[in-house]
Amino acid sequence: MSDSEDPTARNRLDEEESPYLRQHADNPVNWQPWDDAALAAAEERDVPIFLSVGYSACHWCHVMEEESFEDEEIARLLNENFVPVKVDREERPDVDSIYQTICQAVSGRGGWPLSVWLTPDGRPFYVGTYFPKEPKRGQPGFRDLLASIADSWSDDEDRREMQRRADQWTDAIEGELESVPDPGETPGEGLLGSAADAAVRSADREHGGFGTGQKFPQAGRVHLLLRAAERADSDDEADEYREVADEALTAMAEGGIFDHVGGGFHRYTVDREWVVPHFEKMLYDNAEISRAMLAGYQVSGDEAYATAARRTFEFVEREMTHPEGGFYSTLDAQSEGEEGKFYVWTPEEVHDAVDDPTAADLFCDRFGVTESGNFEGKTVLTESESIADLADEYGMDESEAEQTVEEARERVFEARTGRVRPRRDEKVLAGWNGLMISALAEGALVLPEESDRYVGLATDALDFVRETLWKPAEGENDAGTLYRRFKAGDVAIPGYLEDYAFLARGALNCYEATGNPDHLGFALDLADAIAAEFWDEDAGTIYFTPESGEELVARPQEPHDQSTPSSLGVATETLLALDHFRTDDEFEAIAEKVLERRGQQIQSNPLQHASLALAADRYAQGSLEVTAVADELPDSWREEIAARYLPTRLLSRRPPGDDQLEEWLDRLDLAEAPPIWADRTRREGEPTAYVCRNFTCSPPKSDLGEALDWSGGE
Repeated sequence: MSDSEDPTARNRLDEEESPYLRQHADNPVNWQPWDDAALAAAEERDVPIFLSVGYSACHWCHVMEEESFEDEEIARLLNENFVPVKVDREERPDVDSIYQTICQAVSGRGGWPLSVWLTPDGRPFYVGTYFPKEPKRGQPGFRDLLASIADSWSDDEDRREMQRRADQWTDAIEGELESVPDPGETPGEGLLGSAADAAVRSADREHGGFGTGQKFPQAGRVHLLLRAAERADSDDEADEYREVADEALTAMAEGGIFDHVGGGFHRYTVDREWVVPHFEKMLYDNAEISRAMLAGYQVSGDEAYATAARRTFEFVEREMTHPEGGFYSTLDAQSEGEEGKFYVWTPEEVHDAVDDPTAADLFCDRFGVTESGNFEGKTVLTESESIADLADEYGMDESEAEQTVEEARERVFEARTGRVRPRRDEKVLAGWNGLMISALAEGALVLPEESDRYVGLATDALDFVRETLWKPAEGENDAGTLYRRFKAGDVAIPGYLEDYAFLARGALNCYEATGNPDHLGFALDLADAIAAEFWDEDAGTIYFTPESGEELVARPQEPHDQSTPSSLGVATETLLALDHFRTDDEFEAIAEKVLERRGQQIQSNPLQHASLALAADRYAQGSLEVTAVADELPDSWREEIAARYLPTRLLSRRPPGDDQLEEWLDRLDLAEAPPIWADRTRREGEPTAYVCRNFTCSPPKSDLGEALDWSGGE
């Protein structure tokens, strides 16, 4: 193969839309995207593939690029002896999942950058994460490692050993990702209590959250605790579950993981005390933490949680929203080459931003800004003193102290707009948009004073994704195709289960918030596509990749919650919810079979399977159907919904007129009204509520509070 014929003879990443891939387009390494041309070239040249997986906001990805991928000697080693392939894990979570699995199995840890050496047919034989350029702290140097692997590949005996290892590792990947447990019993009513007990045992009761090292949001555990508290056998149990959930939410709302100046949450904190974050901001974290904050607010009434959610939504609207709707993916951790530079402060910088010295001092005391700082000589803001203590210290009443701090925060925010901003990854990903759409739709119900604003953001995003990334069904055997990524007009990558499941839930939540049946119809279309492309009846599972998708060394599943919720768990719970709008039982049957297969895993480790545990609870308890027969929800009903924590609530709008109902059924391609709508009519010309669970219903009520009380709520 001549250089003119070999696609790997040059760096091809300038042809890609992924900002992460384009960041590497000027490297002397002849990077290739993951495509047929690159894989075929490895076969033709008979050389291994070096696979590097990362994402645009990844700090250590940047470090490895600067140290190694911009180095001419290392580039020569890579180009001559390997086909170097770059993958954006946000675009190709399937590829990432497969090779992260073997990295975890071999080294006991994973992460990014992920570095994998593959045979030309894609089987891994050496794996790691970040490698320093030169040997350091027991790690091999990347340059030496490349030379050693290249030499071994050229030796027949060493290569045979590499091939044997590749066979073993591929078998291990298939066993981990493709195996499905034998059917068993679906978890019963005791699941929530055991899950909450496990969360309590893992809790850091001193600093909040879970574990004793780096602190991650773990929103799924918060939902398990809050839901379990509603059904606890004793007041003491319920109190403990709520306390642990509150400790986690408070730690996030007050700690350095939250951007106290501009709103929004960083990825995680590197310390146990929730002080210093890894400064990247991910759309999915801001969606899932906000949903947890909204639930915590409904349970506790703590305004700090509502404030954290509001400011996060403000941040998303201001900094993460595409002009035509839809949400961008990430903000980088670095600006001007320094991690966190955009977010940290000194007392002098605060005083320069705030004209009133007293207000500046008050701000510094409130958020712990000191001369010594807590991060490389500057301060990551945390809520270090309460408003009540500051009011006493400064001789103010609490309202005056709070107003002074807020005005100072606004001045600091204005000053920060003059700083160099972190880089933004402007991919619009279907699944991550689904998560944020759900959060905003829930925000519209929980914070009714902001309802119009949040509904607008959510439905604009849903419409944008539907118009740009959804290809509707064409013909009887076509369920429709959702694409994963939009970037600068370019649409690419058939969607994964997380795209379909997260977006289906978001569309359903938009229907709950607006009563627009088109959103419900889209949710049902996506669910039909899940059943057609991802559900395997023989295996009893919903795979992460579509049946018609690219064939890799394994077809993964995603039963575990990780940085995002388990797509299998969200798909299962969403199918259970959408089953109420079908006259057949296909969706419930799929969900039931998934839970039968996963029941023992969920019961033995509910925290690792938090989303599946929540789905199993919905299956065991049934959804709380709240059917509103009304043109519009009365304000008193909105207030009732906002005030009550109803975790398995399914808010269904039903038009009061039969003619309008027939129109809805036509739009949804339903031959008859599903049970959630059938025979439910408006009484005496007034909005009428029907509240049901497991086929037991309240009498029709014009007072939603009475209907919820009659049914027992949750």
